Amino acid sequence: MTLRSRFTLISSLSFGIVSIITSAVIFFAYYDSTKIFYFEKLRNTALISAIYYLEKDELPKDRHAQIKKEYNHLIQNNRVAVYNQNNEVTFGHNVNDKNIKLSHLQAVRNNKGIQFMSDNQFYYGIFYPDNQGDFVVFVKSSNDSFQSQILRLAIIMLSVLVVGLLAIYFLSRYLSKVVYKPISNVVKRINKVDYNNISTAITSTNTNDEIEDLIKSYNKLLGRISENVLLQQNFINYVSHEFKTPLAAISGNLEVFGQKDRTPEEYREVVKESLENVYEIENILNNLLLMSGMSKLESSHKLTRVDELIWKIYEKLEPKAKENNSSIKIQLQVTKPALLEFPGNETLLYLALYNIVENAVKYSYEKPITVVLSEKNNQLYIEVRDEGRGIPSDDLMKISETFYRGKNVDTVKGSGIGLSLSKSIFDHHHIVMKIDSAVNLGTNVLLEFPAHS
Repeated sequence: MTLRSRFTLISSLSFGIVSIITSAVIFFAYYDSTKIFYFEKLRNTALISAIYYLEKDELPKDRHAQIKKEYNHLIQNNRVAVYNQNNEVTFGHNVNDKNIKLSHLQAVRNNKGIQFMSDNQFYYGIFYPDNQGDFVVFVKSSNDSFQSQILRLAIIMLSVLVVGLLAIYFLSRYLSKVVYKPISNVVKRINKVDYNNISTAITSTNTNDEIEDLIKSYNKLLGRISENVLLQQNFINYVSHEFKTPLAAISGNLEVFGQKDRTPEEYREVVKESLENVYEIENILNNLLLMSGMSKLESSHKLTRVDELIWKIYEKLEPKAKENNSSIKIQLQVTKPALLEFPGNETLLYLALYNIVENAVKYSYEKPITVVLSEKNNQLYIEVRDEGRGIPSDDLMKISETFYRGKNVDTVKGSGIGLSLSKSIFDHHHIVMKIDSAVNLGTNVLLEFPAHS
């Protein structure tokens, strides 16, 4: 069922239920009020009949005649029955009425009055004490008029209900068309999107309503999908490019290796170069596998000494720094030893910090690298500073994206994975990474650890 049909059905059913309940309340309220009106009218008739028949001996003849003249249309003998103490009809012609029973007469004497309906007749009885004795006066009236009124009301209300249901149905159909027209337009625009270029967003309606929110959400989804597609494209380009180089080197060395006999020294050199290329491929694959599992990582965290990780990295990278005529300086400015203990995955933190320091070593160009561990507001900060070539401003926003490398890396080897992997690890540990850089001045990477509780 479409949303439009569902809206029409729900609105019609809601209106129908409310209308039926309202009509029923009005009908029964009118029924009761009309019945009360008829019984009240009969009560007055009964009282006038009692005065007419029982007060005749006490009223002057002219006054009695006047009463008879004024109320003759109400006082009809065939509708009146005046019972004496022996339950005999002494006045009126409504004799032997089977609907008036002894129980009714006794109820009138006990309660001073009674009303009921029977055989399409309204009955009303009153108790009337007189100097001639105590009497019970019963009058009756046909309920044909009452039934006619109720029937007319029922027909009118049923007609109004049917017409109202039809009106609300067609109105709902029209309103649903108007309400869901923007959604239909959005669906049409989505269907017209060129899936060869899914990054193209659909036009906003600028209506500041739910449709606008839907378009924004759709555009965000398209953006994310586009980023993933671009990431996959970059991955393919990266794999084809980065893997091709070491594989070509390996195959080239092996081809040359097999053309003629070599000296033991040449054999060792070829094996060494081949192994270096194999290790490079293995390192790239390990990083890729690690990145692919970051979102599903469930490794247990434990307290890790961050300063010890920095010293391990120093021992590992200091030789490389010396090869570049550079050096690594570590400055420990933390007075609270507890800040150096951080709950996290030691292996991942080591890898993330290693990538940051290694990048600084790669691009330091005979200038020192400084690693500063400091504290502020009960938080640990790590700053890695180099004085290398820096990162252009247009590359700085993209530098942490997977496979992305700056335009000024020249011949420095890299995969574009390390910084992205580090950011993923830091995000996993709720560590904020900020990068500030200027071309030919160097790069500062600031890591802000969560505050200690």
